[in-house]
Amino acid sequence: MLLDVLPLTGAFKIRLDTQADERGFFARRFCAATFADHGLETDFVQRSVSYNARRGTLRGLHFQAPPHAETKIVRCTRGSIFDVIVDLRAKSPTFGRWHAETLTADNHIALYVPKGFAHGFQTLEDVTEIDYEITPAYVPGFARGVRFDDKELGIEWPISSAILSDRDRNLPGLRGLR
Repeated sequence: MLLDVLPLTGAFKIRLDTQADERGFFARRFCAATFADHGLETDFVQRSVSYNARRGTLRGLHFQAPPHAETKIVRCTRGSIFDVIVDLRAKSPTFGRWHAETLTADNHIALYVPKGFAHGFQTLEDVTEIDYEITPAYVPGFARGVRFDDKELGIEWPISSAILSDRDRNLPGLRGLR
């Protein structure tokens, strides 16, 4: 497992260091000791999956408010996504900036999304699944979000005709969180 520092403070790309042979490969995708050495969360208490039937489905940008702010590891296990994280930590040098990665079932890349970040994605294929490891546990009353098309963020989503929930369509912009 290789941890690559991303341009947003505290966020990482997780790549597999595969041991391959004629049968396929083996790789570690999580190691508590390696995460701890990098000052990352190690106790992920919830596992979730997001199934998305159609290309262009956009979910996000979601987060949980303190004291239940979440850390997530996100990876695509079927299909592909344009995965976006946004730094919402007011005192962070990267506040209000976003970063995106294409996660696919084939590239095996995952993102480590620290507390204080919003997360969202858009599916690039029909029949796409995303696997989440989350800590702490989800608390519905603390669920929040930022509008996906907030002009202040300027996220360049790959598919303009997004499929959205009413909730996501009506989230506030970044200024609405302050």
